[in-house]
Amino acid sequence: MKIGLQIPNFTFPNGPVGFADDIKDIVTTAEQAGFYSIWVMDHFFQLGEKGGILLGPAEDDMHEGYSLLNYIAALTREVKLGTMVTGNIYRHPGVLVKTVTTLDVLSGGRAYMGIGAGWFERESVGLGIPFHNWKIRFEMLQETLQIAKQMWSNNNGKFTGRYYKLKETICNPQPLQRPHPPILIGGMGPRKTLRLVAKYGDACNLFTRGGFGSLKDALTILERHCKDVGRPFNQIEKTTLGTVHLGHSELPNFITRKRRDGTSYKAPILKTAESTIEHIKGLAKIGIDHAIFNMRYPLDEYRPLEIFQNEIIPAVSDL
Repeated sequence: MKIGLQIPNFTFPNGPVGFADDIKDIVTTAEQAGFYSIWVMDHFFQLGEKGGILLGPAEDDMHEGYSLLNYIAALTREVKLGTMVTGNIYRHPGVLVKTVTTLDVLSGGRAYMGIGAGWFERESVGLGIPFHNWKIRFEMLQETLQIAKQMWSNNNGKFTGRYYKLKETICNPQPLQRPHPPILIGGMGPRKTLRLVAKYGDACNLFTRGGFGSLKDALTILERHCKDVGRPFNQIEKTTLGTVHLGHSELPNFITRKRRDGTSYKAPILKTAESTIEHIKGLAKIGIDHAIFNMRYPLDEYRPLEIFQNEIIPAVSDL
């Protein structure tokens, strides 16, 4: 079982003046602790409350994801790096593929291409980025995935889609990872997202907030899509995104959440090493390869990264 760290918040106690040093402390500590991957959000406004974690108002500090990942690449040597996940609508596909390629080269071949259709309408409208309906956004995402595959190949010719038209798809240098950095597609939509994973993705990212039943349903649907497109299911890395609040005993033991069908259930809040280990064991049992965890501030007084290093990662590494 691989363990990843997602950094969803950039409003740190030392403010912007101390941000570079704070990030350096976080990522070097995480790498030393044995984390397999480090991820940052690809947003420009903070998200409010999302997925059961209070991230702060839109006006809170937010940094551009790929600039930050290139800085992290210079501070680390082994951890994989990616956005969780890039909103496709924010960048032209040709520019995005070049951006991910540069990260892969600078990091010595450690980049993921994390991507999704984009969902945060306030952010898009606020910054003047066209925000189309969900059908168009997914059609645009599919074209971007096709462009990425073409740019990371020997085909330098044109690409003509409905939304994107490229006269030349030159990408030199090519990424160090061959045939290309793993493409991780975020989301659990049964008809669109998971079918795109089966057809174009090297990894999926599923949300743990729906519970184990929801995860198992998504994996079953993904396996069905893989069969439909003639893709071996075991070729796809199965990742999840959840949240931990290690050491925060003041929080309740459970939080009430809603499933996609509107029904409610009680989800445990992961605030101890023991509950986190049991959660990861449950993920392993249903076939998850790579568990990624949000931490609002990984250097807080409870030292969650040290808890992962000393207690959690040694207990789950052989799952």
